[in-house]
Amino acid sequence: MSSGSKVVRVLVVGQTPPPFGGQAVMIAKLLEGRYQHMELYHVRMAFSPEMDSVGKFELRKVWVLVSTIVQVCQARIRYRPAILYYPPSGPNMVPVLRDIILLNSVRWMFRKTIFHFHASGLSTFQEKLPRILRPLYRLAYRNADLAIRSSALSPEDGQALGAKKGAIVWNGVDDMAGGPIDRSGASGPVRILFTALLIPSKGVEVLLQAFALLLEKCPDVELRIMGRWGNAEFEKKCTAFMQEKGMTDKIKVLGVRTGQKKHDDFASSDIFCFPSHFESESFPVVLMEASQFSLPIVSTNWRGIPVMVHEGATGFLVPVQNPAAVAEKLALLVNDPAKRRAMGTAARKFYESHFTLDRFQRNMEQAILSVVEPPHS
Repeated sequence: MSSGSKVVRVLVVGQTPPPFGGQAVMIAKLLEGRYQHMELYHVRMAFSPEMDSVGKFELRKVWVLVSTIVQVCQARIRYRPAILYYPPSGPNMVPVLRDIILLNSVRWMFRKTIFHFHASGLSTFQEKLPRILRPLYRLAYRNADLAIRSSALSPEDGQALGAKKGAIVWNGVDDMAGGPIDRSGASGPVRILFTALLIPSKGVEVLLQAFALLLEKCPDVELRIMGRWGNAEFEKKCTAFMQEKGMTDKIKVLGVRTGQKKHDDFASSDIFCFPSHFESESFPVVLMEASQFSLPIVSTNWRGIPVMVHEGATGFLVPVQNPAAVAEKLALLVNDPAKRRAMGTAARKFYESHFTLDRFQRNMEQAILSVVEPPHS
């Protein structure tokens, strides 16, 4: 748009922290931006106050859904935004049903709809729905004016659902490290950090099995696990495995960390390990955070992750659900401090050139404005 163009008004409907999931964080970062040609208004979705509530049915969520629809209607009347920006759910029954009701209630009020697929795999979910719901699914999700995804490696959900245009916008985060981290004088055990929601598909069990194998060759290591357990049963299972392998004195379960405590944990670690095979994984925020803190990364060749971790340069990629491969790459880094530092330095440089918050916000503005027809001369 030219400098004389009118400002485009956009209604952003989406979760912001808490909880501190990747999608919620990125929507918050989008809203924080200052833009030359668009104004953002926000209706906050508040279905899941904690990560362990995500994707689960709770009776109170019915009231939240009704309240959200009312707030969208009120915002449409009060601010008159032309564009609806919405992050569709991943392939999970409860949030898909929520989307179907919400989107079919409000999409018709907006001239343009933009879907941002922070979660992946929605386009494959239609066949899992009862036949009576499939027309409503198509009505809710079909023919968006723009579908944004985080990586060319992410599933083309928007295209599969008939979006008119597509765009790829890499995520970006604040630089909380403040610059490269120098670990040349570090002493003590090599510290391996993992952070995510502690559920099987984020690779928690794979990580614990890999760490058990690693300890057989490299006893002077420590594993730090940051995040909230998905449920008590899984926590009990993982704790029993740690005890069985005699690893409890080598593993610190940190719980949820935010702010300076979280940054300190990243800064004082030596390796970041993220063996995810999460069904909706797209562009994990934690890998950008690890990169900015100059950490070499061991992760999986899964969804958008290979865009974020360059094999042999900023880290290593292994097949999903392969503890032996994870242990092998961790051992390589544990035994080679120079390689750890070199990869960490490369990861930091990659963050600076691709994952900054300013770059994300500028690219998001450009993508959103692409659905607006140029003014007639």
